[in-house]
Amino acid sequence: MTLAIIGGTGLTQIPDLLITGEQSLDTPFGAPSAAYVFGELDGRKLVFLARHGNPHRIPPHKINYRANIWGLQALGVTEIIAVAAVGGIGREMAPAVIAIPDQLIDYSYGREHTYFADDLEQVTHIDFSEPYSPALRARIVAAAEQAGIATVNHGIYGCTQGPRLETPAEIKRMANDGCDLVGMTGMPEAALARELGIAYANVSVVANWAAGVVAGEITMAEIEKNLHQGMNQAIMLLTAVAQA
Repeated sequence: MTLAIIGGTGLTQIPDLLITGEQSLDTPFGAPSAAYVFGELDGRKLVFLARHGNPHRIPPHKINYRANIWGLQALGVTEIIAVAAVGGIGREMAPAVIAIPDQLIDYSYGREHTYFADDLEQVTHIDFSEPYSPALRARIVAAAEQAGIATVNHGIYGCTQGPRLETPAEIKRMANDGCDLVGMTGMPEAALARELGIAYANVSVVANWAAGVVAGEITMAEIEKNLHQGMNQAIMLLTAVAQA
């Protein structure tokens, strides 16, 4: 099995990744966010893609998700671990926490969200009852436990449009819907992977409390501090998964 890691905000590269090559691809859906990086993490070969480009320049609603995922399949990828910076809504989802969500709600709009849109011989539907691969999630959870890395092993990820942060009223609505986390890149990425038969799991790093959960303005300084701590743990987790 070939593993890919998609890095989000705070993870445009993996420091311990021994890079062996890079490849840019043209896809039927346009250009991916960046060149695909080939490397070895603790002896495990993998492919890395910076979701927002490298340098970090593509906002969530402008990412070419279809090109990104199609390119990974073309390179023979069968599993994707998607790392994302998120806001915390649920009580367990404090800043710097690492969460492995098991469900999601999509609030995004206007994004190219399927491969099954044009020139079809028949209408195609995918089962999305479990949006994240149970087997891949289980491996991530087991690797975290083995390495002594604390994670919250459940949660509902709510995907908003971005690039602005949400209002307290929007977060209250999401909380009422059951969301524990809020991010901007979880969809259509997860569904596109499912359409192509690629196992997909999300590793969410909580960068801040979502708007209105605690008093005060959300600042970039706060986000950067929490991401630095959380992403260091996430990289340790990715290394543990590679060792498993």
